[in-house]
Order: sequence, then structure tokens, then C-alpha cells
Amino acid sequence: MNFLVTGGAGFIGSAVCRHLCANPAYRVTNLDKLTYAGNLASLRPIENAHNYRFEQADIRDERAVLEILRRDDIDIVMNLAAESHVDRSIDGPGAFIETNIVGTYRILNAALEYWRGLSEERKSGFRFHHVSTDEVFGDLPFDGGMFVEETPYAPSSPYSASKAASDHLVRAWHETYGLPVVLSNCSNNYGPYHFPEKLIPLVILNALDEKPLPVYGAGANVRDWLFVEDHARALELVATKGRPGESYNVGGNSERTNLGVVETICDLLDLRRPRRGGASYRDLIAFVTDRPGHDRRYAIDASKIARDLGWAPREDFDSGLARTVDWYLDNKWWWGPIREQRYAGERLGQGSIENSPTQNSPVEHKTFESSPAGNRAESRKVAT
Repeated sequence: MNFLVTGGAGFIGSAVCRHLCANPAYRVTNLDKLTYAGNLASLRPIENAHNYRFEQADIRDERAVLEILRRDDIDIVMNLAAESHVDRSIDGPGAFIETNIVGTYRILNAALEYWRGLSEERKSGFRFHHVSTDEVFGDLPFDGGMFVEETPYAPSSPYSASKAASDHLVRAWHETYGLPVVLSNCSNNYGPYHFPEKLIPLVILNALDEKPLPVYGAGANVRDWLFVEDHARALELVATKGRPGESYNVGGNSERTNLGVVETICDLLDLRRPRRGGASYRDLIAFVTDRPGHDRRYAIDASKIARDLGWAPREDFDSGLARTVDWYLDNKWWWGPIREQRYAGERLGQGSIENSPTQNSPVEHKTFESSPAGNRAESRKVAT
């Protein structure tokens, strides 16, 4: 089976490539534009694998994508290419419109032309898997409720609005042209190779540098956290076993407040890399001005993918976060050059708000997770 993974040099995309290449029956082509967050070092474990190849290209280049589809005889497209940083979307929404909306339109066109040229047998097995985010649903109250696949879209940021638009395009290409598509929506991923503008790696690396650990507002915003390797397994199942036209929510059953996440990281580092003098890393926590339009809570009901495809996360938040902290402690070769040359932790996404007490800021990676089993949310966005 031949896969085309777009955005495969990013955080989740590289995890998907590493996961797929472990199966010798798969061949993986990684298409990535290599923007600031794309990093070929994340593919080092598979760069010489017999069933892996890399192509630097832009998903907006329809002809280039079509040529790759035909050349590599692709069976499954997994579209992870996206601008995904909420705060960057506040500062510069144009790039999100270009990649997430125009790019999705272009790659859909290429996939449709390619699919139409396949034999009837090949057509029935082809899939276009579009990977999206729970942010398209808006937010939830603190006191309960969960996103289900049928929850109406109500995005709050330029990022989530652009992803919502891309989801609608994918569904339209299925309904109008018959392209066999599947979609998945997931919340916050974490784990190794995570670009250090995002909350968890930023806090780990700031702590190691004895810098402030910034927390938006009071740190009460709640996210559900999913270990990236669990997500990669889920995405393989959706792409290979999902029913055309269906969407699947993916979640980790691990809701935490942002402050709780930061405090847990501090406690892990206190045990693994104690500060000189014996003080706790918690003493470095600094509350900063909140960002505009900050959603309160995300939680996903992932019962459909569990029931239909047999998926469940293997890591809970405590085990996954411990693995993540250990990875950053052991792999400065990967994150050191990024902090020194590409992103040192400066604050982004302030919009019209004034500068916060520190120039370092936590950011969430919105791709994609879930919450404890319980009450289903009404299919609505709660007013802020």
C-alpha cells in the first residue's frame, strides 16, 4: 500500500511517517514545503528506510502533487499539511488562508484528477484522509459536555476558521464528485519532536534555561491531551479502515487545565533535573495577559473510533508526559538548533493586547484530542 503524507516533516506528520514506515508492506512518500516548523531532523530514524522517500513541494502546486500521485502510484493520501499555530494566525492570518484553504482546494483537485484515472478496483480502495482539529467546533463550558462528530462548527480563531473551511471543502468534493474521503478531528497532541513554540515543549525548555514559565490568564483553560504516537496509530486506522464520507473524533481521555500541565512538568523536572539550590521549577511560573478569543475548554467523545475501528490510546497523560520530558532531556541535538536559530520563545499572537510581563508565551498545538467518557455535549457552541 502506497501512502502520500503531506506535511510529513511537521510534528504529527513526522510521527505518522515514522509509524507507517515500521510496516514493510507500506511505502511512504512525504511531501512537505519545509516552512519554519518543518524539520527533516524529525525523520532521521527513517531517512534511509527502503520504503520512505521525501519530496519538497507545496500542496498549492496542483501539477506537482498530481505528478507525485501518479509516479508513486498512491493508494492513500493523508493530508496533514497545515498552518496550525493559533497565535501565529492572530498575527498573520493570510498564511493560514493560503495553506489551509487554498492548499486543500488544490490538493483535492489533484487527488480528484488522479482518482478519476484509476481502474474501478483501484478507485474503490483509494482514500483521501483529511486531518483536522477539534477547534473547528468552538469551545465548551467548564462544567461538562463533549464534542461529537455531529457538533456544528463554530470556530473562534483565524486558524480554526481556516481548518473549518478546509473540512467543508473535503466534504463537498465527496458529495459533489464522489471522491472517497475520510476526516478526523483531534485535540492537543504532545510528545517527541514537538516544535518548541507549543505549550509543553516551551515550558520544558524554558525551565531548563531557568526562564519564566508563562501561563495565559489564570491557567484555567482546559485541554484534552493525546500522545502523538497514539494519534499516529489512530490516523492509520482512519485512513485504511474508515468508511468514505465519515469523520472520526480522536481523543486521549486526559483533560487538564493549562496550569495543571505546567505544574506537572515542573514536578517531573524537579525529580529528573533538580534546580541548583533545591528550589522547585514551579517558582518560575508567571501568569501573563491572555490571548484574544481564547477558547475555554475542548473535550472529544471518541467512542465512534473505539467502536468502529477498535482504537484506544495506550498512553495516559502521566505516562505520556513522562516520556516526553525524558525525550527532551535526552535530545538537545534536535531542539537546541531550533531554540538558537529559529524560535527562542518570543511571544506571538498578542493582537491588540499590550505586552505581557514576559516575552515568552505558551501556545497550544491544535491538532487534535479528547476527554473522559461521560455526558455528551449538546451540539452547540457555548457563548463566551
